[in-house]
Amino acid sequence: MKPPRFLFIIAVVVAPFVEAASQAADTLTDRFQPMDVFQLEHASDPQVSPDGKQIVYVRNFMDIKKDRRRSHLWIINADGTEHRPVTNGDANDHTPRWSPDGKQLLFVSGTAGDGPPQLHRRWMDTGQTARLGQLPAAPSELAWAPNGKSIAFVMQVVERPEPLVKLPKPDGAEWAEPFKEIRTLNYRHDGKGYLKEGYHHVFVLPADGGTPRQLMKGAHEHRGPLAWTPDGKALLVTANRNPEGAHDPLNTEIYEVAVADGALKALTKRQGPDGHPALSPDGKQVAYLGFDDKRQGYQVTRLYLMNRDGSGSKLSTGQFDRDVRSPIWSRDGKRVYFQFDDQGDTKIGFIDPLSSKVETVADHIGGTTLDRPYASGSFSVAGDGTVAFTLTSPERPADVAVRRPGDKEARRLTRLNDSLLGQKALGTVEEIRYKSSHDGRQIHGWIVKPPNFDPKKQYPLILEIHGGPFANYGPRFAADMQLYAAAGYVVFYANPRGSTSYGEEFGNLIHHAYPGHDYDDLMSGVDAVLKLGYVDDKNLFVTGGSGGGVLSAWIIGKTNRFRAAVVCKPVINWYSFVLTADVYPFFARYWFPGPPWEHAEHYLKRSPLALVGNVQTPTMLITGEADHRTPMSESEQYYQALKLRKIETVLVRVPGAPHDIAQRPSHMAMKAAYVLRWFEMHGQAR
Repeated sequence: MKPPRFLFIIAVVVAPFVEAASQAADTLTDRFQPMDVFQLEHASDPQVSPDGKQIVYVRNFMDIKKDRRRSHLWIINADGTEHRPVTNGDANDHTPRWSPDGKQLLFVSGTAGDGPPQLHRRWMDTGQTARLGQLPAAPSELAWAPNGKSIAFVMQVVERPEPLVKLPKPDGAEWAEPFKEIRTLNYRHDGKGYLKEGYHHVFVLPADGGTPRQLMKGAHEHRGPLAWTPDGKALLVTANRNPEGAHDPLNTEIYEVAVADGALKALTKRQGPDGHPALSPDGKQVAYLGFDDKRQGYQVTRLYLMNRDGSGSKLSTGQFDRDVRSPIWSRDGKRVYFQFDDQGDTKIGFIDPLSSKVETVADHIGGTTLDRPYASGSFSVAGDGTVAFTLTSPERPADVAVRRPGDKEARRLTRLNDSLLGQKALGTVEEIRYKSSHDGRQIHGWIVKPPNFDPKKQYPLILEIHGGPFANYGPRFAADMQLYAAAGYVVFYANPRGSTSYGEEFGNLIHHAYPGHDYDDLMSGVDAVLKLGYVDDKNLFVTGGSGGGVLSAWIIGKTNRFRAAVVCKPVINWYSFVLTADVYPFFARYWFPGPPWEHAEHYLKRSPLALVGNVQTPTMLITGEADHRTPMSESEQYYQALKLRKIETVLVRVPGAPHDIAQRPSHMAMKAAYVLRWFEMHGQAR
């Protein structure tokens, strides 16, 4: 493949790996380029005021000097007028929450290296802001009391057990750091590193500030969201307080905790996750999420209703074969709103508790995962029924949108990226449906065509595979896809079997069988795109991250049709993975029939390492050095195996990066640039 002129800018971005461009003037400035990543913005967490007239949201942007993502709060009227900042400065501000009367705003703010983020309260009429106390750890799951006089939140309580060994250190001696002891089952987490020992508990703080009061104690994890009872005397919280809770990670229950003395009452008791409680306005019913745990790889989360005392539990979305998220009651108690994914599109719907009929309010929710087109986004509901949410499209990351009572359709209020992306020729995204060669099932995918696409030409193709594997792609903005298209590639991505948003049966086609026939789904998709006539079948490339990295490695162990592969943050050896990943109690319990020492052959059979002897494809591996989800040791195993076989391969280590290797703006740009450079090196000239 003749290198596209666009790739000269890639050489500048990845200078340590390739030679610099000779003439910067050769770049195509009307196409999306790696450095444009630093100019991207997106909205998140839109919170509509109780009266439905205003929306406060988190405006996320990039700091090119410090190479960090930043966030401030902005406000806009529900009619689209008076768009202005609420906060500014060096701090990152997030988690805005309106007081019940709509006159104050609670939020979390902090500056890196300045201690934990703190709670702040803002009076909306005067703009005065005050910090509420000095918290020893970051607060989360903020919830105003109904009378506006108290605030509940979740915070970690650190415990420092006495070390097993102590030596008498002389005064003034400069010794090495003491040994670090690990005793807990869950001791590290991707993106957080090695965890401080302790547990998350519920606290209540006066809205005027002061000292927070801890309601719950013990060696148990408690989580939100928190739901106040209308009288303000109790809170509903989710917790796993079972004696073997750490080894049974999904077995959570909903508890009622008395604010006065912390007395607990369990409201649910089944085997499986029960959580995310939402109280009806009259306090008589609780909407909550969960399922009966069958230890399947994928289990649909459903909406349930029960009486306030825990009695009369019933399934509300029995015939609705989609995952339900974030239930919110309408003020009149006649609807429960929620978010769900359906065939690669994220939507907001509601259900009448009496009829159990689901109706859709808005679609195309998301746009907060910038690099790849994953499901994301959030929403809120005002007392008058106004719904605010994050709206996305293949051409734009998340903006704030609203649908008010009586509106026939939603209205986008912000256009955060029009000044950047409105000046760029972007790749166009088209839907494709085709049948799998394995069993004839219909598979859903999308094709991204390069700017100025000419159907009479022959283009190279990139197959890009989503992770999870229980996740979904869709027609959402994705910087990676746009960068690949801008470089002259047709990009194909799909939701093979195992993907969410198509029901429980489809998701569990890979239960204890991943990777498997999802390979056939993807190869059938490549064949379907080839039949369209504008792809060069001699210039095919494959890449993917996490679960997509697994499948990329699996694919090149089964076929040589791809000229090159970039395998990002993969699992290569399932045996080692379940004993080194951060949430290993979950993986061994739900993704496999048992621990690896009891099913060694099963683990090896599903490992890309088992097929490494077949690989002929030049392969690049990219993984974060701080990745605790798919640790670097997985990529190193594959790299060393390929080196022993004398296959052309490069291992790219991303310094300081967790599993989300695109977390920092420069890493997002660099990752795509490395992918493109590797494919450019191995493309066939035309």
